[in-house]
Amino acid sequence: MLLHNKTNVYPSTFILIGIPGLEYAHMWISIPFCMGYILALVGNCSLLFIIKTDSKLHEPVYLFLCMLAVADIVVCTTAVPKLLSIFWFHDGEIPIEGCLTQVFLIHSCSTMESGFLVGMAFDRYVAICNPLRHSAILTHTVTGAMGLAIVLRGTAFLSFHPFLLRWLPYCKTNIISHTYCEFMALIKIACAETSIRKAYSLVVAFLTGGVDFILIICSYVFILNTVFHLPSKDARLKTLGTCGSHVCVILVFYTPAFFSFLTHRFGHKVAPHIHILVANMYLLVPPVMDPIIYGVRTKKIRDRFLKLFSFQRT
Repeated sequence: MLLHNKTNVYPSTFILIGIPGLEYAHMWISIPFCMGYILALVGNCSLLFIIKTDSKLHEPVYLFLCMLAVADIVVCTTAVPKLLSIFWFHDGEIPIEGCLTQVFLIHSCSTMESGFLVGMAFDRYVAICNPLRHSAILTHTVTGAMGLAIVLRGTAFLSFHPFLLRWLPYCKTNIISHTYCEFMALIKIACAETSIRKAYSLVVAFLTGGVDFILIICSYVFILNTVFHLPSKDARLKTLGTCGSHVCVILVFYTPAFFSFLTHRFGHKVAPHIHILVANMYLLVPPVMDPIIYGVRTKKIRDRFLKLFSFQRT
């Protein structure tokens, strides 16, 4: 559906084609994505229910985990149902308003996820480096204010993205070689000067994800410094064990995020289907893995889940 008419450079719809080069395998690829989406919904909703109904879990780290779970649900729900529609029904058509909504929700909520990980890192820093003042520093009010600030930051920085894309001329094509609408995918099919828009996107990425990652690294430098000054090996291992879940979630989130970001801007030799698969993993794997990681590694959540499960069986 190429737009040959040069006067019609502002299409009302775009066409998402899925994963170029792997169209023959779309049906098979849809199976793990569908199962992953169901796991993400069940896992994160269960996590929210467990934390909400257990007053012992109303601690800052678990409140940040609730915020992360909500963002995870929004991100995967924004992208995966449309992906499955493409794979199952070849329904790749999406109105421009829906496309720009995807751009905003995916990018803004991903930014919020990064911010919530910083909040959790700050919680670990205070709990380990200043344990006697943890409850005084991270009150519910402070935790809520931090969460609100993270949401407002994600909304403010990313709310310009749809407007930057809305009035670009797309005289080359309205076909997007992707499973969902993202900022750089639309920039690539525009036939106008986009260097300023790319620069803005790069600055926003650094001021959000880049700064967040630096803050997390700094918090763990202070944590490790404190841990290595503990008197016994058992104390050091026990203290580090309280950070295990958070470290796993950080790796699950940032590894595909950085790969997707770098390949979109600099990895011109990376096969398109590899990039698109990683981009989708970035949206789906963290929502699937986060509740599993905290459910398996956090005793309070694990015990509460087993208690619920045992109650339902009796």
